Amino acid sequence: MFSPMTLRIVMGEDDVLMREGIARLLEDAGFDIVARAGDAEDFSRKVRAHKPDVAIVDVQMPPDRTDDGLRAATALRAELPGLGVLVLSGHLEESYANDLLGDDPQGVGYLLKERVGDVDAFVDAVRRVAAGGTALDPEVVRLMLGRSRKKGPIHELTPRELDVLGAMAEGRSNLGIAEQLVVTENAVEKHVSRIFRKLELSDSLPTDHRRVLAVLEYLRTAR
Repeated sequence: MFSPMTLRIVMGEDDVLMREGIARLLEDAGFDIVARAGDAEDFSRKVRAHKPDVAIVDVQMPPDRTDDGLRAATALRAELPGLGVLVLSGHLEESYANDLLGDDPQGVGYLLKERVGDVDAFVDAVRRVAAGGTALDPEVVRLMLGRSRKKGPIHELTPRELDVLGAMAEGRSNLGIAEQLVVTENAVEKHVSRIFRKLELSDSLPTDHRRVLAVLEYLRTAR
């Protein structure tokens, strides 16, 4: 796990007040903001130049103000293996999360901007993404849970196991899941083990790898 003091971040946000506010928040938490950008093209240039641990970017950026930031983040992620990417959005859009995640949810985050106000949770999301974890907005996860799913191993999971897997998709640890669901950590560990077994994830794989594969199966089925 990275220490926040070692984490280098490039920020991409066209709203000056929002950009400086987030940067100040992260600096106060001990992160190093190595560059700021107000449009998608400058953001891409600065990420390539500085090669930060995490790139944080707004979905809608100049020049087109559509999904320029998202497209830049997706391209940079493919170009720079190991780069953590955290995308911020002003409104809920499941397709944005799907486009960003692709076939590999490691080191990816998608959050609504309103989550920035919960400083501890936001800082934790940055750390998780830097460490190769996943940080999906709870509202996106809830939306995915409500969709009709394709047939697959996910259908074998109980409602409680789906709750656990949804929390895993948000990037929560077993302790975090236990606190969210108001159960013991031991109970969560048992649910996670059953999820791995039902999804046929081999015991020979590292636990962190199996968690990523389980989340990926969850997201694929929810699309």
